[in-house]
Amino acid sequence: MPNKADVKAWKAQLVAQAEQQILKLTDSDQFKKYLNTLAKFHRYSARNIDLIYAQNPQATQVAGFKQWQKAFNRTVNRGAKAIRIAAPIIKKLTPAEQKHLDTTDERAIVGYRYLPVFDVAQTSGEPVLSAKDFVKENLADHQNVTSLYNAFKDYLNQQTDLKVSEVPLETLNGAKGYFQPSTNEIVIGGDEPDNALKLKTLYHEYAHSQLHGLKSAFKDRPRAYQETQAEAIAYVAMQNIGVDTSNYSLGYVATWAKDKAVIHSALSEIQQVSNKVIELSDGLTKQLGLQEAQKEPEHNLKNLSAQELNKSYQGLQQQVQQTTNSQQKAQFKNQLHEIHEEISERTQKQLKAFSEQNPAIKQPEHNAAKTLKR
Repeated sequence: MPNKADVKAWKAQLVAQAEQQILKLTDSDQFKKYLNTLAKFHRYSARNIDLIYAQNPQATQVAGFKQWQKAFNRTVNRGAKAIRIAAPIIKKLTPAEQKHLDTTDERAIVGYRYLPVFDVAQTSGEPVLSAKDFVKENLADHQNVTSLYNAFKDYLNQQTDLKVSEVPLETLNGAKGYFQPSTNEIVIGGDEPDNALKLKTLYHEYAHSQLHGLKSAFKDRPRAYQETQAEAIAYVAMQNIGVDTSNYSLGYVATWAKDKAVIHSALSEIQQVSNKVIELSDGLTKQLGLQEAQKEPEHNLKNLSAQELNKSYQGLQQQVQQTTNSQQKAQFKNQLHEIHEEISERTQKQLKAFSEQNPAIKQPEHNAAKTLKR
């Protein structure tokens, strides 16, 4: 049994390992791998993203041993090595402790413990649905990317203090767009033929507006630092909606100073703005009908309980009423039909079984015929 000193040393080594992995993020390929991890774990704390990446850069979705069993009907493979993440230890404070800490809060974080989680690749069982399962495969086509670009531009113009406008590319001296802090304005090359690049440029300049505006605490970052941050956020945002932008450069990441505090600060800032952009994009793609209904695979319909079937049916009915996209509406209706068929089949089987078990109360055929004629 390890003593307290051994446990403390192991925890310190775990964090140091994460820091060393971050310090290696000075070539674009490694940085892309990190950003892919960030896109997948954007709801985790920056500290836990670091820990996950350091221990398993290929991880895509992690959960605890029991959570895989209960929530996903999957089991952790024998011999799988756990990934450790930090969880806060929260304690109820005594009046003396509140006075000592100069706080009126009843509870406070008094430390952290390291919990084991496992990546989906370390498990076996039923398929796991991910966000990309609900994003249309044709999101990258002209019409849908243009729709998302216009929706995001309209949102910024109407719901924020930013102004987004378009100008001919020939007036931008080789750039695709820019952010002007003095006027809080984003300018985009409106005649850019690559629709994915145009959307990514808007994400890029929006990131500048959030991190490097006149009122931002980070407005005085070096130019190369700012460009790398903005490009990283744009990359994460495009990865989130399933559009491959791997052919676009992330910029010269090696311009970052090899200082732990600076790197942690930069990654934390990227994470915060990436979260915001991802939430905005998810909301807009839902409004535009560019996300698939969250349904179980067809072959699993028979495994669902009656309550789960009814819940899916009601959710799809609501989607049919809300969507204005005719193609999406047709897809929802097809899914409704499949669930309706399954419910109907189950109902018929139940009625038949009930009828066979209770022949005395079976309704005579002539009465049924009379009822139908009315």
